[in-house]
Amino acid sequence: MGDISVSNGIHAMRLCLINPSNPLVSILKVEESRWNRYRVWKPLSLMALAGLTPAEWEISIIDENLGVPDYSGMPRPDLAGITAFTSQANRAYEVAGYFRRLGVPVVMGGIHATMCLDEVSERVDSVVTREADGVWPEVLEDVRQGRLKRRYDGGFADIADVPPARHDLLSRGYAFGAIQTTRGCPLSCSFCSVTAFNGARYRRRPIPDVVREFQSIHERRVLVVDDNLIGIRPEHIARAKDLFRALARVNRRREWIAQATINFADDEELLSLAAQAGCSGVFIGFESPSPEELRAYGGKFNLLKGRDIRASVQRIQRHKILVAGSFIIGLDADEPGISRRIAETATRYGVDHLNVLFLTPLPGTRLWDQMKSQGRIPLDVFPRDWKYYTLTYPVARYPRLSVDAIIEEMVSCNGTFYSVPRILRRVCHSCWHRRRSLVNLAGNLSYRGNLHRAAEAYASFRRQWGNRDDLARGS
Repeated sequence: MGDISVSNGIHAMRLCLINPSNPLVSILKVEESRWNRYRVWKPLSLMALAGLTPAEWEISIIDENLGVPDYSGMPRPDLAGITAFTSQANRAYEVAGYFRRLGVPVVMGGIHATMCLDEVSERVDSVVTREADGVWPEVLEDVRQGRLKRRYDGGFADIADVPPARHDLLSRGYAFGAIQTTRGCPLSCSFCSVTAFNGARYRRRPIPDVVREFQSIHERRVLVVDDNLIGIRPEHIARAKDLFRALARVNRRREWIAQATINFADDEELLSLAAQAGCSGVFIGFESPSPEELRAYGGKFNLLKGRDIRASVQRIQRHKILVAGSFIIGLDADEPGISRRIAETATRYGVDHLNVLFLTPLPGTRLWDQMKSQGRIPLDVFPRDWKYYTLTYPVARYPRLSVDAIIEEMVSCNGTFYSVPRILRRVCHSCWHRRRSLVNLAGNLSYRGNLHRAAEAYASFRRQWGNRDDLARGS
């Protein structure tokens, strides 16, 4: 390694932070469709770690979703840091193995490292559990001193002290920037790992810090990665309004999208302030066409029961904000015909985009514990099978749907909602109401453009696993 130094005389060290890819997730193959560029987000957690890294470290961030680099042609780092969701674990281990063979220590963090600590510990030199913010400087100093520990427990960070992320380190190739303003989710849905990883307490960054970081983002469009931007309590809503007011004062050109619950529609002042602040779209999890079916899965039932959801969606859209609705296939009550119910429900609600996922038991969730105890997780050769835990493959046994049947339901649902006539109706409707019709069209074409690739992926999945009796039957 060449001689590197900084102005204070301290010998600089090289840090390589890596977001591994999952080759099975076709929507991330940006080169296959220009529309997919609008569905790839910056790895904000790595940029946040870079913001916590002392100046004597030379930092590079690699996001394999934009392409896998030639690691052999890169300068040898002094530390490789890898983050991974469960579906990225296999690729993360491959990358870790490469650097370890070079003698480079590897530290891994993120949700999978926290939930599958023993597995990860066998394949890297050090593991950071939960949120790394509070222990990252210690990790780096231990590397410098040659005393890296096998494990660091980050716990739940005080995000009031978190510095801004280093957006400058990933400045090209993305349609969206990314920012986080809160952590934690009190809803604690059984199928979601957010509460298990980030906790149920709703923690908020200081608004001035958020605004300064927001202004530093290069991209014109921004994804707010909070799991629920506005929260569910009155004080959460009040804080969201203050944030929107502050953003509106400085935001003159950027648009942003966020995740929220349907109570986003309950406060006209909140909606108006969000629109003034640049909100152009919101992801809302409806999960099921029958809210009653969510009773056993967590807190969203309480937000959806007895509500006129179509009217709620329309209130959001009147402020020129697009609505993407998320649904799950594979709930215990789901039976043949669920695809038609979801597609028709999403159409009746009037959502602009539909995102349908398979009910997936993720490590660390109550759903994982339940399905594992019931013997309902047939894809259990780990770590090999983790690559299928993308929420886009049926990895579990579903009471009323075989694997073939549930795949057909998914294909039918997306094919129905994203048929050309329905896309044209939605886009014409948004054009008539002067509501971001070009963005709406781009989003719909992105989803439709991936239908064929999704069908090919399911065919490959069935060919590989079709001879396994435990997958061939539904229960």
